[in-house]
Amino acid sequence: MTKEASFSTEVGDDFSKFDDDGRIKRTGTTLTCTAHIITAVIGSGVLSLAWTIAQLGWIAGPIALLAFSVITWFTSTLMADCYRSFDGKRNPTYRAAVKSYLGGFKILLCVIAQYGAIVGVSIGYSITTSISMVAVKRSNCFHKEGHKSGCHVANNVYIMTNGLIQIFLSQIPNFHKLSLLSIVAAVMSFAYSSIGLSLSMAKIAEGGHPKTSLTGIPIGDNMTSMGKMWNTFSALGNIAFAYAFPQVLVEIQDTIKSGGPENVVMKKATLIGISISTIFYMLCGILGYAAFGNNAPGNFLTGFGFYEPFWLIDIANLCIVIHLIGAYQVYSQPLFGFVETWARTKWGNSKFITKEFPICDTFSLNLFRLVWRTTYVITTTVVAMLFPFFNDFVGLVGAITFWPLTVYLPIEMYISRAKIRRGSFAWVCMQFLSFICLIISLLAAAGSINGLFKSLATYKPFHSVS
Repeated sequence: MTKEASFSTEVGDDFSKFDDDGRIKRTGTTLTCTAHIITAVIGSGVLSLAWTIAQLGWIAGPIALLAFSVITWFTSTLMADCYRSFDGKRNPTYRAAVKSYLGGFKILLCVIAQYGAIVGVSIGYSITTSISMVAVKRSNCFHKEGHKSGCHVANNVYIMTNGLIQIFLSQIPNFHKLSLLSIVAAVMSFAYSSIGLSLSMAKIAEGGHPKTSLTGIPIGDNMTSMGKMWNTFSALGNIAFAYAFPQVLVEIQDTIKSGGPENVVMKKATLIGISISTIFYMLCGILGYAAFGNNAPGNFLTGFGFYEPFWLIDIANLCIVIHLIGAYQVYSQPLFGFVETWARTKWGNSKFITKEFPICDTFSLNLFRLVWRTTYVITTTVVAMLFPFFNDFVGLVGAITFWPLTVYLPIEMYISRAKIRRGSFAWVCMQFLSFICLIISLLAAAGSINGLFKSLATYKPFHSVS
């Protein structure tokens, strides 16, 4: 009997309230898992896809989007099968799954990549949320003062405002309490994506015929061959970031209620979530490129490719804010849980670490959780104020985490679980896929780093202005 189950028996709790691992019964369903996935997938990455297609062109752009979608779906199904170990024991976290099937240095690789990705995504979402907050104010200014007015607004106050909201929401203890927030966030993602699509179609209907190309922005007076290469690599990183959800897949799967195979439910939710996300990605990228051509902004709702109707732009950006506030929490939960579990293991007798103070029937306050999560939010907020570079930042995060978390570790775990023989056809195919994705990740990282260096050359810390 586990420690949790033993404790529940000692205090006289109804054992039926607990799952086979002694934890409070899980209540997740296909719907809630799909909502978590859509909340994690359709994030700020969708806003940069028009720019991404502009770098790659009509041929390579959609192919790259579809390829990343298929790869993410495939490796996610492999991960879903690794939720339970050989002995049937649950792996509640990505790290636990890697430890169960692989062990060794791959656990360290998982920890560095997963939690590094979570920190990066948290910073990226802090940047994007503030930009959308600012966009609401600028939209109203443009409507009153005219489109040629600068209407520039400092970002830092809005980054700090987002930080204050996240400090409050970060006290939600775990994934199991985030279902409602995820559903609201998923609805918001559909709302602003749909508004962006509608505005793109309206702009296309107006005519104007912006310049597009089969190969993207052509090399010429405004684009050198070297610049074209770096932008292409950075665009691949943006697509990788757009599909960056497998790092929280195991934690999402751990919310599924008992009674049936969790991997079946998770595979169904993954297929639905990624399919819906890909449809929106394709439409946003393709219609956005058709609307703006080679001059597509890095963020087509906050880069003001559209000015009117200003109230609709405001609604879209408010939806982005609500969605990314929720997405920040969905992504941060694995890191929150890891640190808190480690602290309870190391200092289990400390009341500061373990004592819960009931606030209401469904919520309690823990002092360690309050201090640790508040510190984390403040740290990501400060870094977002230091490096507010949307496209290059999300591209870098996507590039350096896509291969290890989305491809390499899921493939290696599945090979171990399925006992796929080294040198067999299946083994060779999986290793070839892993190698190709590694090369793509390295190229994308190089492009994003180059872009960051260019941005840093002219940037003054804490003086970000939209």
